[in-house]
Amino acid sequence: MPCYRCGARQVDPVRGASPWKRGVRGETQVLICPDCQRARDLDLDACLACGSTALVRRLGEVECRACHSVRPARSADAQTSTRGGSGGQDDGALSAEVEAALGRVLGRS
Repeated sequence: MPCYRCGARQVDPVRGASPWKRGVRGETQVLICPDCQRARDLDLDACLACGSTALVRRLGEVECRACHSVRPARSADAQTSTRGGSGGQDDGALSAEVEAALGRVLGRS
């Protein structure tokens, strides 16, 4: 999954904690690269209870990592109509990229 702001992709992780952070934007879990984390305007969803943007989306719920409040997530149909589709990700390009990567790794031509 790429960074939702700049599209950078993670590389093989080094030992220890990942410098990439998770967040929720438009009811969808997103990753934020270390460079984009420095930006002040990440436009992430905030907790309704405490205002923190340290949210994690799980199956059917969104949890705040700061105050541990949990709320139900909106349905997939509501998310699609709110965001206007697949959140800006071109699914065809991603499929082609994955197919090319598999071809390289598996030695297919």
